[in-house]
Amino acid sequence: MTRSAAEPVGTSTPWTCPFCPLLCDDREAAAPGCARSEAALAALAVPSTGAPAAPAAPAAHAGHARLHGQPVPREQALRVAAEWLHAARQPLLAGWGSDVAAARALYALACRIGAISDVCGGEPLAQALRAQQDRGGYTATLAEVRRNADLIVCVGSWPAERAPRLFERLLAGREQPPAIVVLGDGVDAPRSITVEGRGTDVEGLAPGQDLPTTAALLHLALTRPQRCADERLGALAERLKAARYAVLVWEPGQLGAHAGLVIERLQGLIGRLNLSGRAAGFPLGGADGAATAQAVHTWLSGLPLRTRVGPHGLEHDALRLSTERLLADRAVDLLLWVGTFPDQRPPDGDRPRILLGPPSLVGALGHALGHESATLFLPVGTPGVDHGGHLVRCDSVVMLPLQPVRHLTLPSVAETVNALLAELQRLDAMEVAA
Repeated sequence: MTRSAAEPVGTSTPWTCPFCPLLCDDREAAAPGCARSEAALAALAVPSTGAPAAPAAPAAHAGHARLHGQPVPREQALRVAAEWLHAARQPLLAGWGSDVAAARALYALACRIGAISDVCGGEPLAQALRAQQDRGGYTATLAEVRRNADLIVCVGSWPAERAPRLFERLLAGREQPPAIVVLGDGVDAPRSITVEGRGTDVEGLAPGQDLPTTAALLHLALTRPQRCADERLGALAERLKAARYAVLVWEPGQLGAHAGLVIERLQGLIGRLNLSGRAAGFPLGGADGAATAQAVHTWLSGLPLRTRVGPHGLEHDALRLSTERLLADRAVDLLLWVGTFPDQRPPDGDRPRILLGPPSLVGALGHALGHESATLFLPVGTPGVDHGGHLVRCDSVVMLPLQPVRHLTLPSVAETVNALLAELQRLDAMEVAA
């Protein structure tokens, strides 16, 4: 019998972990073998045994909707939220930390109320997309890197900090592991890593320059070696040219304010390498539903996030329609925030806020997130923990199914947003009748 995506997994059943861009699906929830996954499950109060659990008393209490800091029935909260959305002149739908079904429902809501859409971590997504739009690029999938790469250069960061099983995924089963180089100043990387009992050295290269300059100098060392005075970058350029299949790994969120320019330079370098050999990039990002929201929004609208549904149709502006800029300029009068994964916290502010998040978010309401006088909180489940769903992996070639690990009677984001759409339809009918 095939297990459905909504059926909780047992203690010995493979589980798709939703807590990093890799979406590893080869371990049990009881023993994911990943520090990030274990910390996220603990933050969401999932028992360490991985067995399906009934709601504990604190979780059940936190599962109440809240309006202005006071618990209210869910039906009342949905009604008030719909009234706020109906009255808003320029709402912002932000965060989008959920799954495919949630993103589809949120896009429908954006179209219904004329909202702006953006996600938590939207700036790295926008920078990476802008580089792709301007210059194009060469990227590889996880399987391609694992099968072919003989030289991996991590640019600007140690990606295993945010994707702890990355090198296990890339090196496991390899008879001859690739050489691994970390390029950039101030990167805290280990000197070696161990996969399947076999150690692999990690070489560090710190040129003493900021990252945009380092990327430019490496490109210069490849194209005009006589003009590059840095011997270490020159040696790395020669190794890249000699590699059978070189892969540059970068995290857009770790490349700084000029990430787009760095990515353009790296893709230019990869293009140059491909004139005589084989090379590719492996961008690692889009965790916590961000890549999924970007993909779904693009499927449905033809445009990426940071798009407004306005009187003239869809308007995309990656700079003007960022969450941070809109809130700083007070350009929106209502924020609907969706963040079901740990550490996704909505921004502060005195504008009305509708927050969709896990029950664990209640502990921060009224404290780290500011006063609750203009806040409406609707508890929702986390995909891959409380309910099934689908997420898009970081290489954008696979959409993986999620399975819950516990029994908590929390509605999903998709169910909640669809309920809001039904309430908006009721308000419209009342206006017509009046």
